[in-house]
Amino acid sequence: MSLTSIVNKLYFQPRRKELEHYVTDGEAIQREVMQYLVERAKDTEYGRKHLFSTIKSYEDFVQNIPVNTYEELKSDIDRMRHGERNILWPGQVRWYAKSSGTTNDKSKFIPVSHEGLQTIHYQGGKDVIAYYLSNHPESRLFNGKGLILGGSHSPNYNQYNSLVGDLSAILIENINPLVNLCRVPKKQTALLSDFEVKRDRIAHETLNQNITNISGVPSWMLSVLVRVMELSGKKHLEEVWPNLEVFFHGGIAFTPYREQYEQLITKQGMNYMETYNASEGFFGIQDDPTDSSMSLMLDYGVFYEFFPMDEFESEHPNIVPLSGVEVGRNYAMLISTACGLWRYEIGDTVQFTSTNPYKFVITGRTKYFINAFGEELIMDNAEKGLEAACKATGAQISDYTAAPMYMDAKAKCRHQWLIEFAKEPSSLEEFAKVLDDKLQEINSDYEAKRFHNITLQPLEIIAARKDLFNDWLKIKGKLGGQHKIPRLSNSRNNLEELLSMNQ
Repeated sequence: MSLTSIVNKLYFQPRRKELEHYVTDGEAIQREVMQYLVERAKDTEYGRKHLFSTIKSYEDFVQNIPVNTYEELKSDIDRMRHGERNILWPGQVRWYAKSSGTTNDKSKFIPVSHEGLQTIHYQGGKDVIAYYLSNHPESRLFNGKGLILGGSHSPNYNQYNSLVGDLSAILIENINPLVNLCRVPKKQTALLSDFEVKRDRIAHETLNQNITNISGVPSWMLSVLVRVMELSGKKHLEEVWPNLEVFFHGGIAFTPYREQYEQLITKQGMNYMETYNASEGFFGIQDDPTDSSMSLMLDYGVFYEFFPMDEFESEHPNIVPLSGVEVGRNYAMLISTACGLWRYEIGDTVQFTSTNPYKFVITGRTKYFINAFGEELIMDNAEKGLEAACKATGAQISDYTAAPMYMDAKAKCRHQWLIEFAKEPSSLEEFAKVLDDKLQEINSDYEAKRFHNITLQPLEIIAARKDLFNDWLKIKGKLGGQHKIPRLSNSRNNLEELLSMNQ
């Protein structure tokens, strides 16, 4: 019996039995989570202000607690960062995950309590393994090491033993020492802030290791793997790491990168498993390799609510708990967590594919969409359109962003896409046409606006020079870690900055 089989039997199989309750008891599990969170936080400043001690039902919960964005919680979080206790969550919160900013700030600082670290983030990592080993009992995952790609952190103000940085860095900093026995690179390398230096060191440190699994954001991981290939002189990654069997990925959509990974890793039986882990929490795991949707993780320290996107501008939207969601409807997700976020609008949009069990796909961001002309173009549309265009033209995409051209010199409106290709399409014109046609096929609002070119002209594609997006992120101090390219926007600010650098 292999080491992996022993670890699976002793540790992960019992948890897998618990996860089966998601199918029959999902709504009851979520009610218990809500009551647990309220009870734990009733004596905090926020809990007293919002009468947590009187909350006995979901109706009470909604009546007492307002929907929050980061702006509403920012002042409380800043007090917590300065060492104040019992504000949004009991005790002192020492860790803060740095996330992309708001309209008024460069960055958000998401509290990560000790309880949240254990019951949300680390539990999510454990359950990824539990699902994977259940689906792949022949796995030899623990017979080698895992390459975990993380970000960096720094001291939080002058608070003792308090850190702020990428969530991945906080996880690595606080990880159980036993996990370090089966993880690479070494901690000092993993936490480097200079991504280019880190990338090179990771490649050198892992080149001769027995790597069985890799974990990280697809774009940044691909950069590391390319460097590994450069150092090794090999053609395919399995020549370097013959026992590599799975890539656990999350953070951004995998679709634009899949073909590049499949060309880099050509071995039969290579597995790819999506996770939905964010600075705010760990929410979903792809539990079935034949189904791209993810299982909503219900028994962590997270209570979920769902805000219908078609009511997003309404004064009285019908926000619902898990029991009220409908398959096929687009929702913004609200979370209340064991880190002190209360009815917090995370900014992601999801669509349920099943309610028995509760499974979903990420469809985009509440702010990452183009709706300049009533076309309601979301990231899920963009990803599907790009996938079709790549398939038709043999192209591969490294990065992209898109924004509306409101009116040119001829009073014409269109969408403008800036795309960095890993492999150029056989015809840029054909690529643009396939993308445009696919968007019309899957989005009736876009199709209506494109009708006879009356409102919208055919979209425009501009090819980006090599490394344009990385250079842009580097200038902003966001190269590596968990930073992402804003894919879709009604504003042209990001696109204009990138175009000015596209020389």
